[in-house]
Amino acid sequence: MAFPFSRTRTPRPLLPAVLRALALGVGLLAAAPPVAEAAEPRLVIEDNDFLGPGGSDQQSIIPLLFNPAVRVLGFTVATGDGWENQESAHLRRFLEIIGRTDVPVADGAVYPLINSVPVMRLREKQFGTIPWKGAWGGLGSMDKVPAEQPPLPPMKDGAPTMKPAAECAALFLIRQVHAHPHQVTIVEAGPMTNLALAIRIDPTFAATAKELIFMGGLLDTSMRSLTGNVDFASDFNMIFDPEAAHIALTAPWPSITVVGNVSNDLMMTRDYLKRIRQKRTPMTDYIGTYYDPLPMWDEMATAIAADPTLITASLEAYMDIDIANGPHYGHVVVWPDSTAPTGTGIRKVRIVQSIDAPRFLDTFLREAQSDVHPVGRP
Repeated sequence: MAFPFSRTRTPRPLLPAVLRALALGVGLLAAAPPVAEAAEPRLVIEDNDFLGPGGSDQQSIIPLLFNPAVRVLGFTVATGDGWENQESAHLRRFLEIIGRTDVPVADGAVYPLINSVPVMRLREKQFGTIPWKGAWGGLGSMDKVPAEQPPLPPMKDGAPTMKPAAECAALFLIRQVHAHPHQVTIVEAGPMTNLALAIRIDPTFAATAKELIFMGGLLDTSMRSLTGNVDFASDFNMIFDPEAAHIALTAPWPSITVVGNVSNDLMMTRDYLKRIRQKRTPMTDYIGTYYDPLPMWDEMATAIAADPTLITASLEAYMDIDIANGPHYGHVVVWPDSTAPTGTGIRKVRIVQSIDAPRFLDTFLREAQSDVHPVGRP
């Protein structure tokens, strides 16, 4: 280290200079603007009927996992579009492909609370065909659908080595919400069976969450079933387990956002897929291999959860689900303030009417093209 004076010269008085430098430094620090603290990430759990491989259910994890402002606490699975064991396996396989096995998957409800294969068969005979029946026949007949979940069949995308979480979905949801009180956004993009079970096990669960955002709650779709795609006018998430939806929508969430009719507005078109596949990654290969030309239902719901500023118009209303035996079983009912039967426990919800579609599509494109690395590597 060089000394500030030589051995042959008289030392200069250093202390006053040092003190002046320290004073100047303190002054500069005091004058400098405070450094802004990084915003805390949005904590999210997505509950879904993760039909796979590919498609809207699986792709819904992309806006959550590849948005740096979001921390995903886990995914929970329930029977709906597919049987629960198949959905869970496809989701875990997709997480392996994109290098995100650090995010837990909790298996959940295999059957709705009350609805069943025999009950839905009877309803079709009484009130007409249900267009999409998910695990219980898809768009086809229910005649040969088993009443119990079948064993896991061979998987086109390969069997996962990742194991599901040790606890069931309802308990996972309860534990995470209480570990982060009033911070966890629950995104529901499938039937609400797991949420209903969590609410019944722990009556404080909904109130301890931050909010519920769900894909469903289609309104006034009767004409659309005549003039458009009857399946896209079918509110399957509500119809598959109406009682669970009723329990969830009457629980004391701090807020509820409904991504209903607007979720039909944007399609995963072939042209849009070509744009995604312009960058070659394991994720874009997966999306392209298992492409399904459907509306971006669940991707929109999770994108709104990740960035609520996507919403450009909404309205508030009271909402519930019809659980009476009849042709409207599982259909949404809404009321304005002036006529709502508020004494029945119904709650006010925010219904999304429009979103910033160009920004949603641009953001999803960028996230879908994100570089994929094995867990633990940069």
